[in-house]
Amino acid sequence: MSTTITVIPGDGIGPEIMTATLRCLDALDCGFEYEFRQAGLVALDESGELVPQDTLASIRRNRIVLKGPLTTPVGQGFTSINVGLRKEFDLYANVRPVVSMPGTRSRFEDIDIITVRENTQGAYLAEGSKISADGETAESKMVVTRAGCARVTRYAFELARSAGRKKVTIVHKANILKTVSGMFLDMAREVAAGYPDIEHDEMIVDATCMKLVMNPWQFDVIVTTNLFGDIISDLCAGLIGGLGLAPGANIGDQAAMFEAVHGSAPDIAGQHIANPGALVLAAAQMLTHMGMDDRARTLRGAIRETIVAQDRVTPDLGGHGNTLSITDAIVERLRA
Repeated sequence: MSTTITVIPGDGIGPEIMTATLRCLDALDCGFEYEFRQAGLVALDESGELVPQDTLASIRRNRIVLKGPLTTPVGQGFTSINVGLRKEFDLYANVRPVVSMPGTRSRFEDIDIITVRENTQGAYLAEGSKISADGETAESKMVVTRAGCARVTRYAFELARSAGRKKVTIVHKANILKTVSGMFLDMAREVAAGYPDIEHDEMIVDATCMKLVMNPWQFDVIVTTNLFGDIISDLCAGLIGGLGLAPGANIGDQAAMFEAVHGSAPDIAGQHIANPGALVLAAAQMLTHMGMDDRARTLRGAIRETIVAQDRVTPDLGGHGNTLSITDAIVERLRA
């Protein structure tokens, strides 16, 4: 029996890297049916909406989404599409793994870190945002709940346990943000007490950033709030050479969305030189989420072997290939 997933190709390089990713999934014979829907600038041009209602209905129906990068127009009146989707489907855990791959342009080796970021509360909601009448003052509130802090921390510890991880680092700024970050730290401590098999420590966010640069190998799983998680996960991507191999999962109880962390790169759209690696790795995350662990491992292995061999890889990976050639190389390994 086939499983239908919602596929949002996205803007810019999105359609190119999505085509590559679906080729890889098809080579694994996953039995997927694809329900294509639009969001972003393409959807705005076609329907006048950044996220059309039929796209939302497809996500509600299928509950699994593979999404290319989207562009939110700059200016007043447009809110982040990604933030809106996370809020709409209560995708509370943003999971961003980074793993070193030989052959990439990275200053570090043997990095393997997962950042779990609270996805629906905190600074990104911009509660009560307003600008004063004279335009001189802007303000918004940071709002978190005990339940929201607890569930994302619990997700991080469950992930650590299921993935055989040794330690969870709780990252906060409770020394200054004593209410908002303090609540997160209090709830994280309470949750951590229920996982005696998983080591945990606590670290202030600025110290975390410094230590990630100086000694990243001390980290395993990081759990933190929304804004801090966004910054830390991009820093971690820098440890492995950039966002080109940085996937992300947005997990909720009713739906899950998998995506490349990088943007739509309109400057190279249509040139077919984009590295599809981040979205292909996001597809591997999706397979793991769906219980297809063997296929996920096979897919990650094929990507790794292709990069290590420098086999038809894209310029950002040090090669002279293009989107099609690196995809051909991955697919050949999947079918071998």
